[in-house]
Amino acid sequence: MSATERRLPFSSFLTFLYGAIVILTSPSSSASLDTFVFVGCTIQKYIPNSPYDSNLNLLLTRLVTSSASATYGNFTVLGSASQNTIYGLYQCRGDLNSGDCSQCVAGAVSRLGTICSDACGGALQLEGCFVKYDNKSFFGVEDKTVVLKKCGASIGSDVEGLTGLDAALEYLVSSGGTYKTGGSGDVRSVAQCVGDLSVSECQDCVSDAIGRLKSACGPYSWGDLFLAKCYARFTTGADHAQDNGNGFGYANANANKEESKGNDNETNKTLAIIIGLIAAVALLILFITYLNKKCEKGKGCK
Repeated sequence: MSATERRLPFSSFLTFLYGAIVILTSPSSSASLDTFVFVGCTIQKYIPNSPYDSNLNLLLTRLVTSSASATYGNFTVLGSASQNTIYGLYQCRGDLNSGDCSQCVAGAVSRLGTICSDACGGALQLEGCFVKYDNKSFFGVEDKTVVLKKCGASIGSDVEGLTGLDAALEYLVSSGGTYKTGGSGDVRSVAQCVGDLSVSECQDCVSDAIGRLKSACGPYSWGDLFLAKCYARFTTGADHAQDNGNGFGYANANANKEESKGNDNETNKTLAIIIGLIAAVALLILFITYLNKKCEKGKGCK
């Protein structure tokens, strides 16, 4: 996996120094939950050990704690002065359980503390979760700024693939909820909105993301289009061979990977036991042979 960095506007109401770390393989190829997708930090800084610093630590702690029981949450920590008030949220991928969600959010919070050190605002998207905080409220604000666009290999004139793509993506528009998965033929699709958007805002955001995704990555084997408040993704053919019904098959691919590791470990243990037994038997035979020879020489061994 390689990475590239770009400077882009992160939202329509804040100026971000934006660095995108792009996955160069298919998004469904056993990507781990803590794999980077993009990250951005505000230019504005706060003073270390200030009231804002304390409030930020309190906010991030609340995000991690809440993620153990819910896949989405937003919090506001009020300061004694308006400039010390801070807003933040987290959003886990809709198919994650509470344990995976909490682990992903904790990892994202830890990385933000390093990447966006002393920044008044920061946002980090991992494969499994999204975390954002700022000193200006962004809750309920629909933002369709493109923050990441990435396409796979060209599929050329594969008419069936293109037809399946249209149907798979259109299904996302018509389905409800903030986390949507679909499929048609050999294509799987997934979309998700940040939980602070209304139903209509979510549909509008996803529709916009899908339109841009089809335009940018339609003739390719997979595509990612992330807007500031939602995303849409698709993958085709062998790229989703590990699909388990959740759209992309991340969980199943990871599970198969862990299962494979477990099987390898069991095989190694079994081989070690067998080799140990063979060595023990060989030593026993050598010892008995040695005693027999000694007894024959001494003629007095019983």
